[in-house]
Amino acid sequence: MADESADESGTAPGRRRFPGGQLSALVNAANQRGDLIGLVRKARENLPGDPAFGDPLSVTGPGGARAVARAADKFVGDSPSAARELGLGALQVWQAMLERVGKGRGTQDVTIMFTDLVAFSSWSLAAGDERTLELLRRVAKAIEPPIADRGGQVIKRMGDGLMAVFPSADRAVRAAVAAKENLTTVNIDGYRPRMRVGLHTGTPREIGGDWLGVDVTIAARVMEAGGNGNTMLSNATLDALGPETLDELGFGVKPYRRSFFAAPLSGVPEDLRIFRLEAE
Repeated sequence: MADESADESGTAPGRRRFPGGQLSALVNAANQRGDLIGLVRKARENLPGDPAFGDPLSVTGPGGARAVARAADKFVGDSPSAARELGLGALQVWQAMLERVGKGRGTQDVTIMFTDLVAFSSWSLAAGDERTLELLRRVAKAIEPPIADRGGQVIKRMGDGLMAVFPSADRAVRAAVAAKENLTTVNIDGYRPRMRVGLHTGTPREIGGDWLGVDVTIAARVMEAGGNGNTMLSNATLDALGPETLDELGFGVKPYRRSFFAAPLSGVPEDLRIFRLEAE
């Protein structure tokens, strides 16, 4: 006896059946809805880990959630979508769990440096490729020798910036001061680049010549606080400095206070304090 609860197509009464193509279009449309993307993105702020996970700074480096995030981008792309935010949210939690059990931490303190040229993108668009390449070469010649001379190691170059690690906070600060002094000699058709620097001391994990862990994220966020070309230190780096270093360099520090209009730094501990290096 036929089941009277279903129609001839096998669909139960009251249920609307969509052709495969139509259903796919509906799902895709929902996936691209700005309000839904915003809702999922807002929910990520309440999840463990860095809610900014998925940006270039948070997914560089080999292994773990970072490698999966980079692989996922090859399939879903970097366009905003609800599916992408859901996936990054899951990876964000995974990365946080790895950090919590010590998988992302090393055993030895190092000081991490991130650098970035202020307003570089807008200048390079007007200057063109040839001038941009010349600028990047001159910047590298200005800032990389002081890093190497003070025992630092350039881990990666990221367009107009770099990441380096140092065996001590003192060497990192001395390198930052020397690099910025050298940078004042760089001039391309009247354009003088400004560089912001972020320094943080912690115990990231070294894997395959790269470094990863929460301390790398913190160092990147400390640099973001550098505004229009400041050198910023976390409280961990300041605490690790020798008492004579700043005096010998002729510098002091002032606490960083976020402006009312500036977005809060994401993915950093609540007790993180940041200081601005200033000449006395």
